[in-house]
Order: sequence, then C-alpha cells, then structure tokens
Amino acid sequence: MSAAIRSSALKNAARYRSPMAGLKMSGGRAVKRGSTMICDFAILRDLRKQYDLSIAQLAEQSGVSCSVISKLERNQSQAEMETLFRLARVFGLTLSDLISLAENRTSHLAQTENYRSGDFTFDRINYGNMRVMHAMAPAGAKLSKPSLHRDDYELFWVLAGKVKFVLPKESYELSSGESIQFDALLPHTYEALCDSEIIIVHLKKGKRF
Repeated sequence: MSAAIRSSALKNAARYRSPMAGLKMSGGRAVKRGSTMICDFAILRDLRKQYDLSIAQLAEQSGVSCSVISKLERNQSQAEMETLFRLARVFGLTLSDLISLAENRTSHLAQTENYRSGDFTFDRINYGNMRVMHAMAPAGAKLSKPSLHRDDYELFWVLAGKVKFVLPKESYELSSGESIQFDALLPHTYEALCDSEIIIVHLKKGKRF
C-alpha cells in the first residue's frame, strides 16, 4: 500500500472515532460511557477462526502485534481506532462494520409491552435497532392510519388468517405465511379479512439485526 493511500485510509478511519469515544473497561468488556451498549471484541476470535487464521497469521496480515490481538480477543485492552481499522481490513470489513458486530454480539433483554390500537391487540418488544410486534385482530378490524415511522423499514408477516394490506398505489391480500417489506414512510393500512395473527417488525434504516 502506498504512503498516500495509507494516509487517506487512516484519515477515513478517523471519521469513525465517535462510536468508540469514551470507552472504558468494565467486567472484562469495553463499555461506552453514558450508555448501556457493550462492545465485545471477542468477536475478533470468531472472525479469525472463520477465516482459519492463527493469531500470528492475523498479526502478520494486519500489522498488529500478537499480544494486542490476544488482549483484544479477551477484552483486556483498550481498542484503538487504527488497530481496529487494520484488523477489520483483513476480514474485508469497514471499521464501522467491526464495531457494529462487537456491539451486536452481546445479548440485550427487553420487557414485553401490551397495548391496543383500534381492535388490534399488540405485544411489543423494543431494541435499539428494531421493534417487534405480535398482533391479534378479529375479522373486520382495521387500522386505517398507523403511525408513520420515517426511519424504519417494516416487515409485515401474516402467521394465520388473511389481511388486506394497502399502500398508496397498490394493495395486497396476504394469507397465512405471506409477508411484505416496505419503507414505513409510506402511508399504510391493515384490515383483517378474518381472525388473524400477525408479526410486524420495524427495522431502523442503516442498522443491523
């Protein structure tokens, strides 16, 4: 890699400093101050094994020392931007991809919320990157103006029954086992044509599951 290209790449990597700013070690994991998000860099071990690389081979390809890689895999070292950038590049990832994997590797618990909207009853769980709703609707139940959620994609999946689904320029009658995905910025309407059971997933744009 030429000096000019390397310099440009490292400048680009510096743009991603904010997601990792203010990390501290807590219980063997890197924790973001002022947030419950945990970055678990043991994901590096999983990636290394997936690529059938030893620590020594990863060190040679990335230019990061064996001791630093070993400590990162055990969450015993601060994660430096340039170090993560070099490691991510070996696996064909961007720096933000690697950080996202480290964030999403850990488990997140959520409580179920119950509510009604019209004749639809919902059980809902919320996570940082998505909302999942299980809905029951009797025949004839209709939501003519569900709330628009501009930053989401929506997956609408009929588990049982039959639901008429209407978008501005098209409509569908979805039966058991059928689903549709769309940009939730679009106005949309649900109407249960018979007693129905539905799963609805809102996924933040640009986020991972």
